[in-house]
Amino acid sequence: MKLSKGIIVTLVIVGVLVIIFLWGMGGYNKMVSQEEGVTSAWSQVENVYQRRADLVPNLVATVKGYAAHEQETLEGVVNARAKATQTTIDPANMTPEAMAQFQAAQGELSTALGKLMVVVERYPDLKANQNFLELQAQLEGTENRITVERQKFNDAAKSFNTLIRKFPKNIIAGMFGFERKQYFEAKEGAEEAPKVEF
Repeated sequence: MKLSKGIIVTLVIVGVLVIIFLWGMGGYNKMVSQEEGVTSAWSQVENVYQRRADLVPNLVATVKGYAAHEQETLEGVVNARAKATQTTIDPANMTPEAMAQFQAAQGELSTALGKLMVVVERYPDLKANQNFLELQAQLEGTENRITVERQKFNDAAKSFNTLIRKFPKNIIAGMFGFERKQYFEAKEGAEEAPKVEF
């Protein structure tokens, strides 16, 4: 049985199209998997930030019992917590502006908590309170978790961003609307060492 040139050419073209389709499908599926990885990593970031926010009311209540006249500091922490929990980002629409707004709200909470810890130094009885010590330890652990999860998110975003920018995957990314994910970045001025004065 002899095949005509037309059938052979048709089979070759179909074979090439099948290979291109399978390659494109594999690339698309890998992008979807990595984008889901970024979304999952972002969920973990939000999870640990929420854990920190959940610790704040207990911490404020404990401090309030000892330092009732530090009302301004306590209100600052409560207000910063409220702002931080209201500022969220949809992982599918992670713009630089939204990321900056999220980081600013979380930074305000970190600053307010820092001020609260300075206030605590004035109250030796509070520093010795077992409930406060446990909350402080949980808060420190949560801050460490935030750092770890932010790094994991940045790693996932880097992997995804690299994938969608490499040729020829960038063609598939452009066809299906895969866009670069934002990174967590250090606050402005973080590159300078803080001044310590005694």
